Amino acid sequence: MLLLLPLFLLMASCAVPDNGALRFGLSKMPVTLDPRFSTDATSSRINRLLYQRLVDFDAASMPAPSLATWQKLTPLHYRFTLDSGRALFSTGERLTSEDVKATYAFILDADNASPHRLTLARSIERIETRGDDVIDFILKEADLLFPGRLGIGILPKTLIESQHPFNRSPLGSGAYQLVAWPDDTQLRLKRRSDDLLLEFIEVTDPNVRVLKLMRGEIDMMQNDLPPELIRYLSNEPGIMISHGAGANFAYLGFNMEDEFTGVLQVREAISLALDRDSIIQYVLGNSARPANALLPPDHWAGVPALHQIAYDPAAAKALMSKLGYSVEKPLHLTYKTSSDPFRLRLATVIQQQLAEVGIKVELKSYDWGTFYGDIKAGRFQMYSLMWVGIKLPDIFRYVFHSTAVPPEGANRGRFIDAETDRLIETAEAANTIEKQAVLYQQLQHHLLQQLPFVPLWYEDHVFIARDHVAGYTIARDGNYDGLLDVQRND
Repeated sequence: MLLLLPLFLLMASCAVPDNGALRFGLSKMPVTLDPRFSTDATSSRINRLLYQRLVDFDAASMPAPSLATWQKLTPLHYRFTLDSGRALFSTGERLTSEDVKATYAFILDADNASPHRLTLARSIERIETRGDDVIDFILKEADLLFPGRLGIGILPKTLIESQHPFNRSPLGSGAYQLVAWPDDTQLRLKRRSDDLLLEFIEVTDPNVRVLKLMRGEIDMMQNDLPPELIRYLSNEPGIMISHGAGANFAYLGFNMEDEFTGVLQVREAISLALDRDSIIQYVLGNSARPANALLPPDHWAGVPALHQIAYDPAAAKALMSKLGYSVEKPLHLTYKTSSDPFRLRLATVIQQQLAEVGIKVELKSYDWGTFYGDIKAGRFQMYSLMWVGIKLPDIFRYVFHSTAVPPEGANRGRFIDAETDRLIETAEAANTIEKQAVLYQQLQHHLLQQLPFVPLWYEDHVFIARDHVAGYTIARDGNYDGLLDVQRND
């Protein structure tokens, strides 16, 4: 496919007329611009530009003030005070405590079916306002992580009550406001501080997205490109490429109820058979770093000293030999993945490496909907996926606790382990963040021993732009916050 790029460029060498907007190429448009309902990454990232939130996160993923500071008056009582210099809604109205209460009250109402209700309803007993600037959250039970749960964009109360269609017509107090959403492939925003125009344009095919960048039809893009296209662009004049360390966690998951992948020695052999360094270098183009836990080591609850998983095919063969398998008499497993060409290529490399230690893998690739449905239903032996944008360590309950089997959570591998449950519950009951961090670190050591999944790597973020784009900073979590400061320098 790459060989076709020069031909296409010759067929359309003239740049499109410039209307002054900066154009950002997306692989997929947002599903909704209503933060009460957004769960997909693109929606969440664009909503951050349109709405402000009470709380954000610092570089170590600790909750940090955004719209408000807070005090913990008692373990069950948090008081938030809005910043006196906060921005107005794009309607011109001032954001007040009543808007905050209305936003969260809507989410907590089961009749509204917000996907964020489950987590918040477990914590919040009631919400009280004290004047325009102060909001009290009264909790059902002590929750050290509570401030970090308040990262949802705030909407105007009057428009919530009038059932305004925020999903297609967002109205927030963020740095950008909507100009137009003419169809399912274009979205235009305006930066409120200087009227800079920003267009998001969906181009699902990565080759076509690269062509549009080179022809001037888009000005920038982030991620969602295979390494060979990034290498191709690195040699093109007028194109800038920036890399930033990411925290998106790739892993191999296993069905713990399966007679083969439920055996620890099999999972250990798989972990030892994977040459992650070579995959990162030759397949991922050095745009990743090896991972040994769901949380990166610089997270406040991460484990900097967690031992590295070794690449040791001889040890993997020895484990498989004890189980009665060899290269000549391999264990047969099925490995499910999405039909994305790059993800399928990664799976093929893993397939080859496992074959060398006596594990013969049959790859099965599906469209995203079918693949994800099978994973949630437990219809797999092994699969590969990625966790994106993890901030709070309560993800461990959602992913590994015995009560979190779908649909109650994301324990898709049906991992049932008493020590894991104990560590999760003890961490949640800790009375200081420091004690909680130690317990979550112990949990990650334990999970690396039990291997309900095999950690692979944290994928980097790659920002690619034409040379008139300036001021963009790559966010660690892959958000588009760099667009808050981006400039066009023609």
